[in-house]
Amino acid sequence: MIELYKNIKRLREEKGMSQDTLAKLTGYTDRSSIAKIEKGLVDLQQSKISLFATALGTTSRELMGWDDSGTAVPTPATQEETTLSPKDERDIAKKLEETINQLDSHDDLMFDGDALDDETKELLRASLENSLRIGKINAKKKYTPKKYRKSEN
Repeated sequence: MIELYKNIKRLREEKGMSQDTLAKLTGYTDRSSIAKIEKGLVDLQQSKISLFATALGTTSRELMGWDDSGTAVPTPATQEETTLSPKDERDIAKKLEETINQLDSHDDLMFDGDALDDETKELLRASLENSLRIGKINAKKKYTPKKYRKSEN
């Protein structure tokens, strides 16, 4: 979700849009709400993400930082800090499939009493994958001994 907030701010600034203007376009009362969102202090509902995407002239997927397959696209800073090995990628894919299969095996996967539609399931899948990636990267940073870390330039 951190990428979402960074992308909102980046796209708003690229378009030369003020926080006040973005607030009006998305139904917020003032710029302080947008400032809190850009700092990641407020969680956005799925419907609000769509409003922000429309206001910023992009798609929800791009705003979330996902590519066409629903995979999280790391920012350049993330790529420089820690890269995932092919084994890490396989581990993430395996864990993701296990989790999705486990969720699909239960018919009670609902939101507000309604079964999830395909779009929401895809967003959930992408969010889970992003969470697994972040977890793997954080674990590598935390548990890789200093002598095995790549030297920072």
